[in-house]
Amino acid sequence: MPTIAIISQKGGAGKTTLALHLAAAAEDAGHTALVIDLDPQATASQWAAWRKDAPPLVIDSAPPRLAAKIEQATSQGANFIVIDTPPHADSAASAAVEAADLVLIPCRPSAFDLAAVQTTASLVKMRGKPAFVIFTAGSPTAPRMYDEAAQVVQGYGLEACTHIIADRAAFRHAAAEGKTAMEIEPNGKAAEEVRELYKWACQHVNMQALKKRRNAA
Repeated sequence: MPTIAIISQKGGAGKTTLALHLAAAAEDAGHTALVIDLDPQATASQWAAWRKDAPPLVIDSAPPRLAAKIEQATSQGANFIVIDTPPHADSAASAAVEAADLVLIPCRPSAFDLAAVQTTASLVKMRGKPAFVIFTAGSPTAPRMYDEAAQVVQGYGLEACTHIIADRAAFRHAAAEGKTAMEIEPNGKAAEEVRELYKWACQHVNMQALKKRRNAA
C-alpha cells in the first residue's frame, strides 16, 4: 500500500491538482485511492464536495493525526494514498515525508520556484526518503527549459521526474467542475500526462499499475 506525499514550500506549484489527479488515475486503474488533505484551506476537500464525494475519496487531517488516518484507511481497504500538503508549513511537510514511501515535489520551471525547492530538498534528504521534483504549470513545448531546470534540481541533490504536468486548460476546466482532466478530456494531452506519471509513480513504489477492473454498477 504505497503512500505518496506531495510537498512544496512554494504556493501555486499545483500540489492539489497533482494529488487529486494521481489518486484519480489510481482509481481508474482499479485501485482504491485516498487523498489525505493536510491543507487548512481544504481545496482538495472542496473539490470532493463539488463531485458529491465520487471517488477518489478525500479526507482531511491534522498533521499529528496523519499516521493514525493512514492506518485506519489501510484497514478499510485503501491501497493507494496521496497526501496533499499546504505551502509554508513545516509540521505538515515533516509529517507527510515521515509517512511517505515516495515524495513528489511539484515545481514550476522558473527561477523563484526552483530556488524554493532547496528547503524541501533539505527536508527529504534529512528523512532519507526517495524524492523527485516534478515540473508543473510550464509550457508543454519547451524541452530546453525543462532540461535546464533539471540541472538546477540536480545541484540540490535531487532528480527531476521524467514526466511533466504542463500548463493545460483541461486542468483548470476540470477543477471548476469538480472533475479530472481524464473525465472531461479522456483522450487529451493532460489526461495522457497524468496516466504516464501515475505509471511512473507505481514503478517507484513497486506497485502494479493496473488491477482487475471492478464490475460496472
